[in-house]
Amino acid sequence: MPSATLDHAYAVILAGGYGERFWPLSTMARPKQLLSLLSERTMLEMAFDRLDGLVPHDRVLVLTSADLVDATIATAPDLLPENVIGEPVRRDTAAAVALAAAVVKARDPEGVFCILTADHVMGDLDVFRDTIRSGLEVAASNDVLVTIGITPTHPSTAFGYVETGDSFDGGVDTSIPFHRVARFVEKPDRETAEGYLETGRFWWNSGMFVWSAASVEASFAAHRPELAEFIDTLVPSVDTDGFADALAAGFEPLEKISIDYALMEKADNIVMAEGTFSWDDVGSWPEVANHLPADDAGNVTRGAVSTLDAANNIVLSDGRLTAIIGVEDLVVVHADGATLICPKDRAQDVKKIVTELRANPDHQDLL
Repeated sequence: MPSATLDHAYAVILAGGYGERFWPLSTMARPKQLLSLLSERTMLEMAFDRLDGLVPHDRVLVLTSADLVDATIATAPDLLPENVIGEPVRRDTAAAVALAAAVVKARDPEGVFCILTADHVMGDLDVFRDTIRSGLEVAASNDVLVTIGITPTHPSTAFGYVETGDSFDGGVDTSIPFHRVARFVEKPDRETAEGYLETGRFWWNSGMFVWSAASVEASFAAHRPELAEFIDTLVPSVDTDGFADALAAGFEPLEKISIDYALMEKADNIVMAEGTFSWDDVGSWPEVANHLPADDAGNVTRGAVSTLDAANNIVLSDGRLTAIIGVEDLVVVHADGATLICPKDRAQDVKKIVTELRANPDHQDLL
């Protein structure tokens, strides 16, 4: 990346979720992004590590919930505490992007930044970095909103898709192909997804974006003016003693809406970078298990676990021995006084049981 672009490059990691599908290991006080699910490093630390050599450490921002700021700083000591920003209420990704744009604009009116998430798993990191670097260059040189599309490996019904049109030449010398975006589409049924893949024009919507602070604010002004007004109002207070009060006053009234609905499905200046690196939006226990070693019977285990005549199970045991006998295709997770047992094909329903448990005051300390 040319030094002029690097001088204005920032990265924003969204880390405000609670990872309810990973209960009981993931809780409100220590959610998924603060857990060491795949290595000795937490998911957030892994997201931070991926930016090494791409964006200076002092320009990596983390947006999380206000009640998770202290835990985030304690769990990821490589982050600068002043760059961990707590959202006073949950308002989804459009408000988070506006908040990030305000901070970047206040620190550097020429700033360009990527939006990443703390709970994705990446491979081929050199390709990942080259893709983000190219996106920063294109966003710095053009009034465009860049999205990262992932090469689909199968007709997934779990992801939204991006349909591409003509190639885009942003005047930047890069090995990463860019295309104009024809449209964003919601999660399809399987038959529709199969049709998408046959065309060769559709890519998984990764939820990763790159843009300049100026371009995203202008797009908000055109399509979501209250978010542009929020940016303009918040900028003077960034890095001052009055920031927390100004953030609370401006953030709470904002609509709870995703960046896809608020902006990406409306703007006409969107381009997509081809993301050919491996990527997984790990959203349930079976997806985590895809990244961990299994024994000869297909069991993925962490902690003190003993198995007998058991196959294709996922067992995580924190603080005690868990033994399983003669069972198959189960998820068994023990942590912090709670135990989860369910079939692997019902792992998405963990979020439902958490919702039910939350209604019972006797279980609040386990959530």
